[in-house]
Amino acid sequence: MIEAKNVSKSFGDNLVLDEVSVKFEPGKCNLIIGQSGSGKTVLMKCLVGLFEIDSGKVLYGDRVFSKMSFDEMKMIRQEIGMLFQGGALFDSMTVEENVMFPLSMFTNQTPAEKLERANFCLSRVRLENANKLFPAEISGGMKKRVAIARAIAMNPKYLFCDEPNSGLDPLTANVIDILISEITREYNITTVVNTHDMNSVIEIGDRISYIHKGKLWWQGNNESILKSDNPELNEFVFATELTRKLK
Repeated sequence: MIEAKNVSKSFGDNLVLDEVSVKFEPGKCNLIIGQSGSGKTVLMKCLVGLFEIDSGKVLYGDRVFSKMSFDEMKMIRQEIGMLFQGGALFDSMTVEENVMFPLSMFTNQTPAEKLERANFCLSRVRLENANKLFPAEISGGMKKRVAIARAIAMNPKYLFCDEPNSGLDPLTANVIDILISEITREYNITTVVNTHDMNSVIEIGDRISYIHKGKLWWQGNNESILKSDNPELNEFVFATELTRKLK
């Protein structure tokens, strides 16, 4: 489990997060949603230590991550997988090499062991025959699946996904959603997804935290979000003609 306790973060005079307290549970897809500028991306960056918080705590289990030294944080970061918005694959590396990259950085595995793990992860995301291809030779959806394979290469306890469906067509986006959900349950990972995609919210939103003007404004799941009487949340959820038909 990951927990933020009364986390606040400012940039100059701009208070971006205002005493946000939220728990992210293992084996579930924990979604952070909110309008642009609401603070959801800053919250995710605080959770992984990219931003130092002004006050409050970030805990991984019973470990106070936000109070750790750089070396102590590094140990926890080896338990974290990251799926970046654009995939962030290395263009000069093959698919296989991209997946093996964190293993080369953080383990003493032999080349044979790294290749075995890469093959397992690629098989898990249904890319068994893509090892020797380069990112420029595969589709956007395949790139996201390679990025997921790389994110789980270290067998992480925690998985962070930043806008995983950005730039994908609806059908491919749904494939990525289902894959993230399957992996989360299969390995009991604490998965945190930063998204504005309402399809993802409805499809995989086991726990949803709505951030509004830097505050935790609402929490629930993909069923209760359509029945809320919270006016700010409803304005966000039912902003399009399509979602208004779900009322």
